[in-house]
Amino acid sequence: MTLHTESLRDHACLTVHGPDQAGLVAAVTALITRNKGNIVSLDQYSSDPEGGDFFQRVVFHRPDLQAALPDIQDDVAKTLKPYGMEHRLTDQSIPKRMAILASTSDHCLLELLWRHRRGELPVTIPMVISNHTNTAEDVRSFGIPFFHVPSQGPDKSAAEARIVELLAGNVDFVVLARYMQILSDSFLEKVGVPVINIHHSFLPAFIGAAPYRKAWERGVKLIGATSHYVTKDLDEGPIIEQDVARVTHAHTAADLQARGAYVERAVLSRAVQWHAEDRVIRHGNHTIVFA
Repeated sequence: MTLHTESLRDHACLTVHGPDQAGLVAAVTALITRNKGNIVSLDQYSSDPEGGDFFQRVVFHRPDLQAALPDIQDDVAKTLKPYGMEHRLTDQSIPKRMAILASTSDHCLLELLWRHRRGELPVTIPMVISNHTNTAEDVRSFGIPFFHVPSQGPDKSAAEARIVELLAGNVDFVVLARYMQILSDSFLEKVGVPVINIHHSFLPAFIGAAPYRKAWERGVKLIGATSHYVTKDLDEGPIIEQDVARVTHAHTAADLQARGAYVERAVLSRAVQWHAEDRVIRHGNHTIVFA
């Protein structure tokens, strides 16, 4: 158990979202109290108190949490049912299992592995899968299993089937650390867990291939990166995090790419951490991020 998970022993996180209405906050805090929980942090947001949507994330401490969790879950479901709210209750001391898919670029991959080794990401990494082998030794030096799954030609079905086989039952979410392959709708359905991508552009501008070249040709003064959930619509999933860096007329396209790599690493790391800590609530094509 890492220092991060050890510090969260007996801590639970409850996220709630649905139609805003009177009594929600009181109902949630009361159920935590009657289950002998002590609230550690509470964040909430309402899009509109009249007819809007309500979102809440609350972390609470409860001695002997694992033994009490089934009863707490039943109480949460019964309490929130009259309000028509969706919810998720998790034990914060249990790290999520995160698989990483990568290609030849290693900066985002190594950033995640480095942060994980330092205990900054509350995850376990059961595997890294790549369609190239150039990062294999680096990955294994972190003690992480590396799997090479080639993906060439227009038909990716065999590669996707192998990746699904590796992931099945072993992961809670997947991160595309500059994995330069378009995933099929069938793949996303079969994987059945959230997939987080880093796009090397400040979406929705410069969508598609070679965004740094397009940005340079346009003469931009800002470049950026976007981390989002993957959906069947290419580069249009709910955005988790974005950031930018300033550039000038003196920067070449290669300079933009180098500066952008720093932004990509930071943006993806933040998105992964927030997802792993249950700080992100998806709502249609939007996210509410309690960072």
